[in-house]
Amino acid sequence: MNSTNTNTVQHKYWAKTSLVLIIFMLFLSVGAFAQGKRLVTGIIYDNTNVPLPGVNVLEAGTTNAVATDADGKFVIEANVGSTLVISSVGFASQNVVVDASASTLDIHLVEDAIMLQGVEVVSIGYGTMKKSDLTGAISTVKGEDLVKGVITSTEQALQGKVAGLTVSQSTGDPSSGATLRLRGGTSLTASNNPLIVVDGVAGVDINIVQPSDIKSVDVLKDASATAIYGSRGANGVIIITTKSGTKGTSFVYSGYTGISQASNNLDLLSADQWRGYVRENNLADAVDYGGNTNWQKELQQTAFTQSHTISISSGTEMSGFRSSLLYLNNEGVIKTTGLERLSANVSGYQYSANKALKFDTGIFANIDKWHPLDYRIFERAFNLNPTIPVRDANGNYTEVGGTLNENPVEIMNNRTADSERHRVLGYFKTEAKFLNDFTATVNLSLEHNATQGDTYKPSYAVMEGRTENGYAQKTYGEYTNAQIEAYLTYARTFGKHNVNATGGYSYYNNIYKGFGAQRSGFVTDLFSYNNLGAGYNYRLGDVYSYKGESDLVSFYGRANYSFDSKYMITGTVRRDGSSRFGANNKWGTFPSVSAAWRITGEEFMQSSGNWLTNLKIRGGYGVTGNQDGIGEYKSLSILGVGRDSYYDPATGNWSLAYSPVQNPNPDLKWESTKQTNIGVDFSLFNRITGTFEWYNKETNDLLYTYQVPQPPYLVGTMLANVGDLSNKGIELTLNANIIQKENFTWDANFNFAKNKQKIERLSNQTYKTDVIYSGSLHGLSGMSNQFSQIIKEGYPVGTFWGPKSEGLDENGNIIVGDEDQEIGNAQPDFSLGLGMNFTYKDFDFGFTGYGMFGQDVLNATDMMLNDPNRLPSYNVTDDYLTSGIKSSPQYSSYWIEDGSFFRLQTVTLGYTVPMKSTSKLRLYVTGQNLAVFTNYKGVDPEVNFSGLDNPGIDRFNNYPRPRTITFGLNFTLAN
Repeated sequence: MNSTNTNTVQHKYWAKTSLVLIIFMLFLSVGAFAQGKRLVTGIIYDNTNVPLPGVNVLEAGTTNAVATDADGKFVIEANVGSTLVISSVGFASQNVVVDASASTLDIHLVEDAIMLQGVEVVSIGYGTMKKSDLTGAISTVKGEDLVKGVITSTEQALQGKVAGLTVSQSTGDPSSGATLRLRGGTSLTASNNPLIVVDGVAGVDINIVQPSDIKSVDVLKDASATAIYGSRGANGVIIITTKSGTKGTSFVYSGYTGISQASNNLDLLSADQWRGYVRENNLADAVDYGGNTNWQKELQQTAFTQSHTISISSGTEMSGFRSSLLYLNNEGVIKTTGLERLSANVSGYQYSANKALKFDTGIFANIDKWHPLDYRIFERAFNLNPTIPVRDANGNYTEVGGTLNENPVEIMNNRTADSERHRVLGYFKTEAKFLNDFTATVNLSLEHNATQGDTYKPSYAVMEGRTENGYAQKTYGEYTNAQIEAYLTYARTFGKHNVNATGGYSYYNNIYKGFGAQRSGFVTDLFSYNNLGAGYNYRLGDVYSYKGESDLVSFYGRANYSFDSKYMITGTVRRDGSSRFGANNKWGTFPSVSAAWRITGEEFMQSSGNWLTNLKIRGGYGVTGNQDGIGEYKSLSILGVGRDSYYDPATGNWSLAYSPVQNPNPDLKWESTKQTNIGVDFSLFNRITGTFEWYNKETNDLLYTYQVPQPPYLVGTMLANVGDLSNKGIELTLNANIIQKENFTWDANFNFAKNKQKIERLSNQTYKTDVIYSGSLHGLSGMSNQFSQIIKEGYPVGTFWGPKSEGLDENGNIIVGDEDQEIGNAQPDFSLGLGMNFTYKDFDFGFTGYGMFGQDVLNATDMMLNDPNRLPSYNVTDDYLTSGIKSSPQYSSYWIEDGSFFRLQTVTLGYTVPMKSTSKLRLYVTGQNLAVFTNYKGVDPEVNFSGLDNPGIDRFNNYPRPRTITFGLNFTLAN
């Protein structure tokens, strides 16, 4: 075979082979094409099973991308084996591999707290702003992060949640509220509570809103944030935004039932201990009444609580509404007490004119009913001999002689006390957008609060009833706040420049009025408090009434400017005119300025790596006011009815005389607080966010009632602006997403605050005082007209002042020094809050706690009970028997205790039942007040820390805090 034929054969062979290979490759490629593409559909949900619209679904390495529709659905054609990147603002990105065998996906995104905090919108007063653009000190608490469990006062839901905000509840009485303090008190006589703003309505009762209706709470701390509220912003501002209608329709039921018992009692001698003491000491005059009574337990009960809340929400892009109804019945752990509440609200929104107009309206209403307690029962329960039975052999309440020795069970049961409060808040808000960048807003609101109290002590009641032959009283008080807010907002972005400005007008009118009547001397007890006219004893002062009115007119403005989202500055000014102010100070001006720099936005920070994801520093200065210390008509000369009478010869009758009761003060004005604040916001490793704040508050023109000479003054006292007070402190807030996995998450939050207060000045050339005595001990045995505290220059409010004790001598007498000095302080050195939340698949677990440290408590209860003269007639504590005390009570540092504590506030275990639909069912159990870690010997270390009367004094007011276990469920039906 020649070479030519050989080459021909080889060419044909390779041609055939190549043709086969080409055909094979074509089949492979067709097969690969047929096998490599997959039409993928799915629904994307958030972590609460709500579908998410606008989520980006991207095939990695390509430009192939789609977004979910309004129902969270998406459809995308992608290669098998490729990766779909699911991303949405505020959620952690999730990668999903396209599987050849699956074409339908259900994806649940997990919230990314770091990203959320950057885009989170917070309320700043007359507007909102992204949290990342803030220049002032503002803390935010979401509705789902509020304290859960049995909440009878909305303030309790914020306990331990905000650095610098102290929420103190000094009693376990369900009808009692809590005290709010933000960065220390700023006044001696005025309210120290922050201003409450609900859905844009300022100055309302915080309990008009129930925790279940709250969407978010924004706490404005520094003057640069609160100056927009002028003469009412010195104590900070708490802005509450309630839930409203959202897209779609949902029905939510939340309910729980709880069991409560007193968490602690005083350790007093039992009947057997009392008898043993009597035998050992051979006390012949001791009277054993044959009983075995724990008087504290006789007042207490196992309390049951139930709560039911139903809410309905529905909305579209153009309109929506939300309504809710709550019923709460919370029995107190002290018999006859408790709180019953019925609360409802309805809100809605409507757009028109292509969304150029928006109308918002809302109505909140609730009714509270409770039975006020005579707190004298606690002192009697501590006093009574434990061998005295509650009832004698005839079934009547046992009575024994002796001062303060009345039967506390009789006092509690043989009286009728009913109180009722009605709250209503309504608002109508209109927003009109025009010329692209302008929005005009008008908000009209009306709040009405009315309280009625009825009391009857029958003729057989030991306390007042017998001496008065029956005693009845009825009281009624109400107030109405009407407001109009009208403001214009301009917002525009020019490239890297962003401008937002607001200017407005406000008018606020407050009217309060009330009356009361009492009567004694009833021939029958059948009328109770319903027929006061049947009482035959008439006395001066049995009937009274009152009414007052005030107006506040304001003009305000605020401008925000930012460049490239790195440099931000805010300026605010408000001018207030108040009818409460004196003739020479009718108007006040309250300015502020603040700036911020996002350092991580700079190019030189780009090489810092991923450990520092955000760093922003802020600084601000401003002036705010507090006009709550100036009551209506305090700047005017007032005449009042005296107890003296005169004879009118024209009528032949005796008439009551009117005389001056108040001096005029045309210089009376608001208390002003100047505040400097420096803050740092940071994020670390994309896991931890935090804020550090330093502040310096200086309050001037403190109001106090001073003694003045007569003459030239007609009245011996006058309210005047004189003193100065300072508060300095630091705050730290940390939030950590420690673990974020699909089946397991672990989040933690921590806040710390330290505040130091000092009275800088109390006197001037006209009004002088060296010291103000407070903390009265009057009414305690041997303590008549004695005070335990002072208000003095160089010291904080709540300073305990008295002799220092060196302990006991060999005879059991308390060694007391001759010189009075500072022996303690009721204000804490620092406070903190802590919380952790875990989820594992469908289970969730979390706990919260809070504490205050370094504060002193005067255990006046212990001081009275450790008296050797009490036995055998009265009872004493167990500790007394080993104390070695042989001397009568005397106020000194011996009775000052460290009141530091940390309270395990709530512990919750929940389970979410897996459901295929968008419905959700969660079952849970919560424990409240499970433990308190403290060295304090009294019933509870968390006593009253506010006001001038008795801060930090534990004085027979020991309504025990309940320890509660609740079982509940939350059910959501949504589409």
